[in-house]
Amino acid sequence: MKTLSPPTADDVLDFWLGDGLQRGWCSDKRDALWFGGSAELDEKIRTRFGALVEQAVDGGLTEWEEQIDTRLALVLLLDQFTRNVYRGQARAFAGDARAQRLSLQAHANGMDAELATVGCVFMTVPLEHAEDLAVQVESVLRFQRLYDTCAPELRDTLAGYLEYAQQHHDIVAQFGRFPHRNAALGRASTPEEEAFLTNGPRFGQ
Repeated sequence: MKTLSPPTADDVLDFWLGDGLQRGWCSDKRDALWFGGSAELDEKIRTRFGALVEQAVDGGLTEWEEQIDTRLALVLLLDQFTRNVYRGQARAFAGDARAQRLSLQAHANGMDAELATVGCVFMTVPLEHAEDLAVQVESVLRFQRLYDTCAPELRDTLAGYLEYAQQHHDIVAQFGRFPHRNAALGRASTPEEEAFLTNGPRFGQ
């Protein structure tokens, strides 16, 4: 039986972004992939990329940090694929701190300037996932900059991402954390958080 080669950084980028890095934004609609979270999709990502996600979460693939394209692939493993592979578990967030560090570094040293708009979005999304208000402030600033500098045809799309970033910021400003993670992380919710979870916005995990 032929053994399949382990997936590469290019495989990660192609799966998640398709032709987006070449065009600036993906030519096909990817909301179901990016935000759908079906059991079928989770299993597909787990089967194809699960071993890479384990490596990334455990601190491996450090060589992927060196170039912006492979760094983006690593950030996707840490910040996006974890949420599929470990849905509903505390480990779904185990890659967040490293993803945020890689994102902040890329912004600070200008590496992200080499990325297409869709790449910049997913290099910035880890900041949106931080339970840290200072990082949330940086997230909003970065999405504002993306909105201000994007191509005219992407303004509506980037306006949506900016709005989501502001909403994430406001939740952390109010509670110091994301209440919708409490169950997976074994945290007790406060009465205020319980009320929020009944009616407030939720963002995946």
